[in-house]
Amino acid sequence: MLSKQSTSYEFGVVTSTSGRTFLFSFPSVTPERWLADALLKAIDWVAFAERVPPNQRAVFNGLKTRSDAIAAKLRSLPEKPAVIDWSFYKGAVANVAMVEEFEKKFTALQIPEPVDTQTSKIDAQEQEATKSAVAYVEASKARISQYEKELEKFQNMIPFDQMTIEDLNDTFPETKLDKEKHPYWPHKPITDL
Repeated sequence: MLSKQSTSYEFGVVTSTSGRTFLFSFPSVTPERWLADALLKAIDWVAFAERVPPNQRAVFNGLKTRSDAIAAKLRSLPEKPAVIDWSFYKGAVANVAMVEEFEKKFTALQIPEPVDTQTSKIDAQEQEATKSAVAYVEASKARISQYEKELEKFQNMIPFDQMTIEDLNDTFPETKLDKEKHPYWPHKPITDL
């Protein structure tokens, strides 16, 4: 589980050539913070937007706005909660036993991190979708090769204006009339008419 961002600062001192001394600070980046930033930036919103149909743009824009608001909120929170100065409260509150009890309960408090139950389901769905996509691509390649053979047949056949009935029946066997089985015109069963 990623913890929230902390804004800790490292300080440095620089002395200029004129003899002036400057104190400067810069935020230190913890590995957790770096990982959180990387995960928040991992969503390619441009590629995501290209795949959204026009009738879903409003929903997508709402999702993007909400995601940006959550990311900004996460960035504004410290990585670790502020340390409570219990000695201050022991000196400021009349009932020291109550402060000690609060301190004891606070230090004993353990908030469990949420268990990730959805990632495995999403991974399983992704694997299933990948398998079905691969099967679809393979079936599409088979259909393409079949259609290419049919196209080659059409490209190599005699032009229609030069074809005889026999050529037509040879090229397209489904057009051949069965005169032996159905000797009378239209040489087809009545159910096929």
